[in-house]
Amino acid sequence: MKLYQALRHVDKFRTVFDFGGREVAHWFPGHMAKGLKQMRANLKSVDCIIEIHDARISFLLYHTIKQNPVFQDTLSAKPHLLILNKMDLADLSNKQRILKKLEKEGMTHVLFTDCLKQRDDNIKKLVPMVMDIIASKPRFNREENTNYCLMVIGVPNVGKSSLINSLRRTNLKKGRASRVGGEPGITKAVLTKIQVCERPIMYLLDTPGVLPPKIESVETGMKLALCGTILDHLVGEDIIADYLLYSLNRLGKFSYVEKYDLQEPSDDIQHVLKRIAVKLGKTQRVKAITGVGNVTITIPNYTAAAYDFIRAFRKGELGQVMLD
Repeated sequence: MKLYQALRHVDKFRTVFDFGGREVAHWFPGHMAKGLKQMRANLKSVDCIIEIHDARISFLLYHTIKQNPVFQDTLSAKPHLLILNKMDLADLSNKQRILKKLEKEGMTHVLFTDCLKQRDDNIKKLVPMVMDIIASKPRFNREENTNYCLMVIGVPNVGKSSLINSLRRTNLKKGRASRVGGEPGITKAVLTKIQVCERPIMYLLDTPGVLPPKIESVETGMKLALCGTILDHLVGEDIIADYLLYSLNRLGKFSYVEKYDLQEPSDDIQHVLKRIAVKLGKTQRVKAITGVGNVTITIPNYTAAAYDFIRAFRKGELGQVMLD
């Protein structure tokens, strides 16, 4: 849809999202608590922390990580590099503004990556950057070691395991060493050291994604859910899809109109999901009781449509966005 056509409907869009008194479920299962203890135990053998975030919600994640007291101790104790992954899904038109804002927060070492890409030139920069960062600070208890150990931290499903595999492809010409999944919680515990470079010899510790025990606001939780860092069913696919529609309209991202054959942008999630269900053939036959007896009718499968809408966003099929 042409932008000027879409803008005619801007005054119809919601300016605030009604969460209906919802509270985002706390997602802090046992493997997270166990993982935090293991991370602390391994800190002495670590030379540098690699903090990885989804570039679409980089500021939100940076502050979410800082809320966790264990991470606060970790980040202050070791040199560290911030990676903003999934850059292919993020609107980076204001990249310099993002970097300046992070610099004000104290983050001077930042690298944008797309770890699922077979050849990401930015990944080649990671080892030299890490070596410079390590060289700038004393290596307490590790001065005599000729190899290096990094620890990757972040919330669930931001690409920690993908980063490890990408580093192995780039530096060792070897394949997958860590499981990768499209939903949070794939890595359950801190793994053994995984080699990611030969010269210098460098190992990396994968860690489970960890959220704070309490998410600060429903809006923060919704953005985390939209980007797949919280399991969908804990929030509800229907509310995630509605928040996605609200966000796309607010940002002026109307590619969903053409993708799903809508006549124009809409702020009505039921209308949009019905259109998606019809277009994709996601319907179901149910029996309805009428005055003349039971009748079988075909109705849209709204849950399946919501699932497709959310997945399309996460794959980048609805355009590049910045939710911060």
